[in-house]
Amino acid sequence: MTETDRLRTIAVFCGSSAGNDPVYLEAARHVGTTLAEQGIGVVYGGGHVGLMGAVADSALAAGGHVTGVIPQSLHDREVVNDTVSELFIVDSMHERKLLMAEKSDAFLALPGGPGTLEEITEQWTWAQLGIHQKPCGFLNVAGYYDPLITLVETMRERGFTHPRYTRMLHFSESIEDLLTVFRDYEPPERVQASPGDEMSRATP
Repeated sequence: MTETDRLRTIAVFCGSSAGNDPVYLEAARHVGTTLAEQGIGVVYGGGHVGLMGAVADSALAAGGHVTGVIPQSLHDREVVNDTVSELFIVDSMHERKLLMAEKSDAFLALPGGPGTLEEITEQWTWAQLGIHQKPCGFLNVAGYYDPLITLVETMRERGFTHPRYTRMLHFSESIEDLLTVFRDYEPPERVQASPGDEMSRATP
């Protein structure tokens, strides 16, 4: 399998608002453009506003392929991006996240709110459970995810997750660096142990 085959599409999780600093929109546009220029398809939540819309619009403007996935309940009340390459309307948030996961080779979080955090940490959890073997990355724009880095380190140090699981997460200020990490990613070896034993050991 070539590097291109390994990284055909990325699920992008990010805010439906733009935040209060133009640096976030600027980063989102750069992500969309970069993915398109590298031939990587975008899978995202289907909205037309905030960072979500900026990623999608920039990818489309650069000739990229963009897949939107949105629940019917949100489709009925939100601004949906009807210019995407393909749009899937599903019945629930659970179905949305499952379809996005199935269509993606990696997961990328830009700045966002609780929905963004929930989406990317669920994929991290699924990776720990062996449901998939795909990498999770955070674009750490202007130090946005610094508190999360500290929290993950605290989880590891206090025995609530294992170092092999924290190594599944990748933080960078550069989308280019994250794409390199995604292409080179090798999932950690699975260890046969009870969940309690595995999660409580604090050694590699």
